[in-house]
Amino acid sequence: MSHSASNTQASVAILTVSDTRSIEEDASGAIAIEQLKDAGHCIVHREIARDEVDEITRFVLKWASDRQVDAIFVTGGTGPSTRDVTPDALVPMMSAILPGFGELFRQLSYEEIGSASMLSRAEAGWIDSGKRRTPVFLLPGSPNAVTLAMSKIIVPQLGHLLDVCSLEPTS
Repeated sequence: MSHSASNTQASVAILTVSDTRSIEEDASGAIAIEQLKDAGHCIVHREIARDEVDEITRFVLKWASDRQVDAIFVTGGTGPSTRDVTPDALVPMMSAILPGFGELFRQLSYEEIGSASMLSRAEAGWIDSGKRRTPVFLLPGSPNAVTLAMSKIIVPQLGHLLDVCSLEPTS
């Protein structure tokens, strides 16, 4: 099955989860922004959150109900350590999971880093807020991992995903 490229341009929010980084030191967020902008998408929010469930969920819930935000990207906090709480915070809020994203990300990661790819809890799904369905991508904090996810998976499919998965009726 092939899908033609979509011209849909998204307005996105980027949240970096880190106890140690500032926006100026956030290489992964900068990579995501560069790749999304190069593909014609617009960044409407960018923030840093500590590795705390309440702080992560506060940003994501606010953005999921914001009509200006078409997609949310969260970098960091997807590993196996006890401080890596991004999936624990956000997956329970998702109305549906996009399992192919995590599977494909780990497969592509395996080609680059071998069996260490099994340590990633990268995930994607939707958070519903009223009549809005917002895709949320949970990415590792590694700049190489963000580059891989953006260039090989997200940027090529984001417009199409938004075209086919919107709950808002088109008129």
